Amino acid sequence: MLRQPAFGSRLKKIRLARGLSQTALAGEGMSTGYLSRLESGGRQPTERAVAYLAERLGLQPSEFEEPAAGSLAHALTLATSTGSGTAIDVLREAYAAESHESPALRWQALWLLAQSHRLEGDHVGERAHLEDLVSLGDEVALPELRVRGLTRLARCLRSVGEIQAALVMGEDAHRLACEADLGVEDRAAVLLALASVETEAGRLPDARVHADELAELVEGRSDTLWAEALWTVAAVRVRQGDHAGAQHILELALAGFSSAVDLTLWVRLRIAAGRLYLQRSPADPAAAERRITEAEAALVFVRTEALDQEMAGLKADLAFVTGRYDDARTLLAGLARDELMTYRDRVRFDVLRYQLSVLEGDESGVQGLGALAEEAQASGNIDLAAEIWRILAEALTQLRAAPVLPSPRLVQEPDSA
Repeated sequence: MLRQPAFGSRLKKIRLARGLSQTALAGEGMSTGYLSRLESGGRQPTERAVAYLAERLGLQPSEFEEPAAGSLAHALTLATSTGSGTAIDVLREAYAAESHESPALRWQALWLLAQSHRLEGDHVGERAHLEDLVSLGDEVALPELRVRGLTRLARCLRSVGEIQAALVMGEDAHRLACEADLGVEDRAAVLLALASVETEAGRLPDARVHADELAELVEGRSDTLWAEALWTVAAVRVRQGDHAGAQHILELALAGFSSAVDLTLWVRLRIAAGRLYLQRSPADPAAAERRITEAEAALVFVRTEALDQEMAGLKADLAFVTGRYDDARTLLAGLARDELMTYRDRVRFDVLRYQLSVLEGDESGVQGLGALAEEAQASGNIDLAAEIWRILAEALTQLRAAPVLPSPRLVQEPDSA
């Protein structure tokens, strides 16, 4: 049964969230005086009054009851202050029950819910929340929120391999950020996402322009945004074939970014550096091994299944480059959670599996590489497709000649988190 003053307080909150006056809500079937007394808790609501108000608001009468999780504002406060899994679950329940809340409050809740999925490596769950977030951003009409939602969605879409859709989101975010003359943090975040997506789409000249602009924007900083920016700039250099320049830039990030700022990013930078050492010609397995040792020492403090998979993937690359093919197969066999991988990482590991098949003289590995290249090309991952076609050409050579030691080339980028 609905009781006062909880009913009146909730009724008023819903009315204000809908932007309705008491007169507009009361309509012809209820006096504004009676409605005012209901909202103040001065009158106990009758079933008829509750049914009438629910119909006017497009609600079920049960929605006037306070959610078991408490108010969305309360759940949002808990999730923001603690970030625990329990607090996020409470926020998810409160969000589902509080659809009438203000768009700005729901935007904040969706941002945290999307972030929780991203940290777990759940890109599908993150995407669902981000798509709602972008719609709410249009409703709120604050440039900062619109740009942040579009930027994060662009990065998420890139992670799942939907490059053309990601490109649209990134370009929209960039246009809005420029029109609104947003601050450094928002503009840099947009450029970071856009340069990464343009690289995947094979638009390397555009990616280089935006990466250079990004580097200028974050110059003099040493925070998370700076480290991610350098990582992105290095990745663009790799795609342009400038491995020496990429290594120099990434080494700057490794030296200048403190683990006290963000230990997870600190670990991921070392995993990325280890992979870059294996891409060089000739590869530098000893340097990669050193970065693995550094990352593993810190991994115990920030361990997640997604990070464990990144580390196992790097170890598989190292085993492959150093000719320890059985070790590489064993490590790849443990990478069974495709939903925790970005599209690029999933393809990268499939490429490695097919390369191992080719080394055994199995021509199905060549067929598998061809299918992956066609899939990447069809989805707009032009740069990735070109890299797989190159690896396929090497594989065909290996089948027709004495085996030569190949090396993995597919680079990991910061958007894979």
